[in-house]
Amino acid sequence: MKSFIEKALPFAAMVMVECGEVGMITLGKAAMNSGLSNLVYVVYYNALGTVLLLPNFVIHNCRNNRRPLTLSVLCKLFGLGLLGICLLQVCAYAGINYSSPTLAAALGNLIPAFTFLFAIIFRMEKFDIKKPTSQAKALGTIVAITGASVMTFYQGPALFKTILDDDLRKDLLFSQQSNWILGGLLITITCVCSSSWNVFQTATVKEYPDEVTVVFLFCCFGTIQCAIFTLILERNTDVWMLDTGSELVSIVFAAVFGSAVRNTVITWCLRKKGPIYVSMFKPISMVIAVIMGITFLDDVLRLGSVIGAVIIAVGVYTVLWGQSTEQKLTRDDVSRLEAPTENTHLLQK
Repeated sequence: MKSFIEKALPFAAMVMVECGEVGMITLGKAAMNSGLSNLVYVVYYNALGTVLLLPNFVIHNCRNNRRPLTLSVLCKLFGLGLLGICLLQVCAYAGINYSSPTLAAALGNLIPAFTFLFAIIFRMEKFDIKKPTSQAKALGTIVAITGASVMTFYQGPALFKTILDDDLRKDLLFSQQSNWILGGLLITITCVCSSSWNVFQTATVKEYPDEVTVVFLFCCFGTIQCAIFTLILERNTDVWMLDTGSELVSIVFAAVFGSAVRNTVITWCLRKKGPIYVSMFKPISMVIAVIMGITFLDDVLRLGSVIGAVIIAVGVYTVLWGQSTEQKLTRDDVSRLEAPTENTHLLQK
């Protein structure tokens, strides 16, 4: 029973993270549609999230003998804040503002492929081109990137008609200043940042295995970086005012889930299972995003999105098949090596 819970808990936690993340993106898109600056949104929700994390951080340090923070660890946490909050979230919400949560979720399927590449570069993943499993992972990565290109550069016709008439839809699209290609490129940059953050965060937590301290400090650093960046770009002080209830709701939800819950759960899963495992749940968000986008934002499901998503899914699962097969072969090899050793000990006795 305990073994089953240990296996099921990371799985359930990551499914919850993907569901909540799509909800957070959908609420954020609705707030940006009402006029909230994407930069101000990122600053507000990370600042509130850092405040929510502070009591747990203080209590944790009072109850436990925390390992001393070295300059090397602090520099890594500063880099995690810059990569995982400042660059990633600024690009992500700018891309979502130009496109849609559905495109963001679909291109998010690139994260497993990019994570695999970074894991190879930083020697967290073994790669031998002569092995079928390595060939499958390389092919899957190429296929996933191809699918993302299709989604970004080809929209295609709408597959379902919605309740809005054509004139109203055109006005809505112009009011949102939608730019699909620019949005897709920004979200692709986000995927690269997220993948490298997964690998970087895994290495940092292994060096300093204290999730509470790691999450609080990189959130704090990231918030300060975002605030400085926003103050430089947003000279109009009016953008800091919250005008509607939807803006406040989206910020509070993102702070509670995005900064406090999501970051803690992902950091824990990265330490337990590694970056590839965490990234493999991204395809789930595509289905959730389509349903939420059509229901709450009146998004249009287009042929290019479906074709690209299918291609990405094929590529992603090819990579995951290669990885799981490789892990199984490794376990079998270890078992075969251990068996003769045990028999030898028995004979000696």
